[in-house]
Amino acid sequence: MSGEEDATVREPLDLIRLSLDERIYVKLRSDRELRGKLHAFDQHLNMILGDVEEVITTVEIDDETYEEIVRTTKRNIEFLFVRGDGVILVSPPLRTA
Repeated sequence: MSGEEDATVREPLDLIRLSLDERIYVKLRSDRELRGKLHAFDQHLNMILGDVEEVITTVEIDDETYEEIVRTTKRNIEFLFVRGDGVILVSPPLRTA
């Protein structure tokens, strides 16, 4: 295969394959977001990410004022296994021509 054929997106997982060893954005169930370097993945979207920043967003309702209180918690993780059934969205890095 030539390099040009390797960079072709013919099916959805090709886009993920082209993002190997690059930083990606992953949105998960339960209002969790990950940004990290994609080391490996499979057809179920199970992924191994490195140098991960996890952001967890929680929304609480104040009992007195009934206002929404939005809190975000961040943490850094060296390596993380992500189970594919929790993945909502995967965004590859921006590519400029």
